[in-house]
Order: sequence, then C-alpha cells, then structure tokens
Amino acid sequence: MALEKADEQAVKAGGSEKEKTDWVGEAKSIGLLLLAVLAFHSLVAKPFYIPSVSMMPGLLVGDRLIVSKYAYGWSWVSPTFHILPRMEGRLFGSLPERGDIVILTPKNQSSDYIKRVIGLPGDTFEMRGGQVFLNGEAVKQDVQPNLNLPIDANAPCGQEFPGLRDTDESGNPVCALPIIRETLPNGVSYDIIDLGPQDTDDRAPIIIPEGHVYLLGDNRDLSADSRVGSPLGLDGTIPWENIGGRAEFITFSLDGTTSLNPLSWFTSFRSGRAGSSLRPDRADNASE
Repeated sequence: MALEKADEQAVKAGGSEKEKTDWVGEAKSIGLLLLAVLAFHSLVAKPFYIPSVSMMPGLLVGDRLIVSKYAYGWSWVSPTFHILPRMEGRLFGSLPERGDIVILTPKNQSSDYIKRVIGLPGDTFEMRGGQVFLNGEAVKQDVQPNLNLPIDANAPCGQEFPGLRDTDESGNPVCALPIIRETLPNGVSYDIIDLGPQDTDDRAPIIIPEGHVYLLGDNRDLSADSRVGSPLGLDGTIPWENIGGRAEFITFSLDGTTSLNPLSWFTSFRSGRAGSSLRPDRADNASE
C-alpha cells in the first residue's frame, strides 16, 4: 500500500515538472523572433502605409506596399527605427534611377516620406509653368483623359480637389482627376495630377549636388517635396544616404471603412490594387 502511494506521488511530481513553463526560454525565443523581424525590415524589405494624397494617382491613401531596403545599399536610415546617428555615404550603395519611387527621411525630420526621383547628381533642374526641365530640355508631357477615381472614405474628393466631384456612366460618385503622362529622358513614364497654376509651378534652375537627388510627388500641386521648404517640405535636394528603400508593389488597399466588425475587414478591401507593381513603365526609345 505504501509502495502504491509512493508511486502515485512520483507520478504527480513528474507531471508537475512537465507542466512547468520555462519562461526564460520563452522570452529568449520571442526576443530572437523580434530581432529577426527587425533585421528583415531593416536589411531586406518592410511594409509601408500611404497616409496622404501626395503620390496620387498611382498611390492612394489606404494603400499598403512593400519597400525593398537593399535596392540602393544601406545607410543610417536603413534600420526600421532610425536608431543610428546621421552619417554620410552608403554601404554597397548605388544611386536610384530616374522615376523610381523611394522612401526617404528628410534632412531635419524623423518621419518617412514617399516621393519620385526626378533629378540626379549633376543635373540642372528647373520648372516653368508646371513643366519639368532637365539640363535645359523639357520633360515630355502628354495630356490624358480625366481619371474617374471612385470616391470612398480614403478618397473623398474633398477640399483638395474642388469642383472635381462627378458621376460615372453608372451613376457612381467619382473624382474626375486631370491627368498628364510624364516621360523622363530615360523613357520612364507615369501619370501625374495637375490642378492648374500654383505657387510651386516655377522653380529657378539649380544644379543638383554630388550624392543628392531631386524628388517630386506625382500629385504635383499637393506634394511637400523638394520644391517646398521646411518644416513641411523636403527643402531642396536630398542626400542619397537619406533614402531608405525603393517602393516595389502594392500588397493591398483599404477604402477607409474598416471597423471593429470583422465583416468590414473584407468589404473594405479595394479591388484591383493588390499586386500592382510600382516600378514605372519604360519606353523602348529611351535617350539615356
């Protein structure tokens, strides 16, 4: 009888040891997982959310995209939380190409911006009446039919686009955006929005310094880019080490109606945007 009780106690003791959680080991595992995620985001790729209208019509508020961190090498801005001191140069660095959409950190800010590379080191950049001139040559612009963008909570066609609210052939509300197709000297083409004469339409010629780029938003009249001074804008050219990566493709897009109701997690998805490439089109007859 005593032997049976001893065996029963031994079984209970063994069960207690098996059920005991190794909290130190669990914490180490979670820590290693977090480090792996941060390393991946800092060195390989990370998600990015579009919070403003500055890159319309190609990028809408609510778009989620992937940014490659290795496209131009690595610099102080590469870590996800920008924990490194600001330093010149890049490791295994290369310059962006004209037309690339890039993520960058402005010279006197810590937040990330997204803009398009227009001018490269040594270029002379100028704007006249809303048209870009590179090295004295006008960048080609072709007027396109209006883009009827469906109106939703993330694209309300509000005060930014006065008088552009309309309906399509089916009677659905749309924002009729004036579109111009711009083609850079290397053959890269993309659509921009031009709302008419603005203060930022004219810029005197400047020579882009070595190791710097000139950046514009595709929504030309509503973009705090290299034409706009600080604290809102980029305040001129941007050092290449301030570029954190290249936008690659849209993963998904939300129309702004997501709520605590799980059904809205599916109905708020915008159709036709997932998987869209953000690498610009390139003509075969490029001049550079």
